[in-house]
Amino acid sequence: MVLVFDARQSTRDVDVVILAPPEAAKVRSLAETVARERNWPPDWLNDAAKGFVVGTSQGVIVFTASGIEVRRPSIEQLLAMKLCAWRDDVDIADARRLLQELRGDYNEVWQGVTPHLQPNHELKAKYAFDDLWDETHGSA
Repeated sequence: MVLVFDARQSTRDVDVVILAPPEAAKVRSLAETVARERNWPPDWLNDAAKGFVVGTSQGVIVFTASGIEVRRPSIEQLLAMKLCAWRDDVDIADARRLLQELRGDYNEVWQGVTPHLQPNHELKAKYAFDDLWDETHGSA
């Protein structure tokens, strides 16, 4: 949300999902080294976001360097994660901003989001989506 959409001030960490599990320990070790060198909190690279990720999507590449490619999830997947979390004003504002990026009618947009919804959070996400859709587009 911060890097791609400049939607708000950054939080104190970077949410990640490491897709190559054998390298996860190496990534964490490198992140600890960066934290020490820069005097950052040791948990600045936060992989707890993996709990909100259902499937993977091939979003836009936001950074590349030797041995690393960083992608953001698709907008639909980011929106699904925000709708399933729906914890606070930040999630709501982020979801509102993401919804503005998606084109299509209610059913088209919802169908793009549903494959990425967390099991057992679908109803909460649907209510949240309906509220946001009504707010930004009028009744579905």
